[in-house]
Amino acid sequence: MIGSRFKDRIMRLYRFLTAVDDATFCHKVTAALNKGWHLYGSPTYAYDKKEKVMRCGQAVVKDVEGQDYVPGETKLSDW
Repeated sequence: MIGSRFKDRIMRLYRFLTAVDDATFCHKVTAALNKGWHLYGSPTYAYDKKEKVMRCGQAVVKDVEGQDYVPGETKLSDW
């Protein structure tokens, strides 16, 4: 029964990817999608006045079965 208890747990992860508006941002999002992350909401686009560049942002989420989220210990980059 212990195995089924762990199977029923689902950890939902959230990340907000950002980068300058160039191919770097597209590659960052593409890499996340290919690791099982899913787009969450609409992308954002804003002008960085200090750096004088446009920046993009996109939220992504991922569900991981059988894992617990531990604040400060769960590394989003591991998933």
